Amino acid sequence: MSSFQVEEAMAAIGRAIAKHRVRCGISQLELGRQLGVKDEAMSRLERGVVTLTVDRLVQLADIFECNVADLLTQGSHRTTDQARYVSQLLGKLGTDDRTMVVEFVERLAARLAHR
Repeated sequence: MSSFQVEEAMAAIGRAIAKHRVRCGISQLELGRQLGVKDEAMSRLERGVVTLTVDRLVQLADIFECNVADLLTQGSHRTTDQARYVSQLLGKLGTDDRTMVVEFVERLAARLAHR
């Protein structure tokens, strides 16, 4: 993995952390307190400037009540990771809403493939 790819992955993980934090209604300050880090460190973490340890990822997953894999794959550019994430999102919807989303994605993908 090139240094650019590592930086890109860390930024994606940071965005996933920020998304989970907001979803849980936790401020950066509060999350920092729970992790035992200062405000600036929390900001750097969400910007992907800091390389996370496995221990820190586990702590975050516990706080957000999600899997560590969720934090690692939500920002991934790998097709299989993206498909897994979309599947999780669809799993939260009812049958009619899932059908509508799938039809929308089919139309959008067809349109974008012709560009």
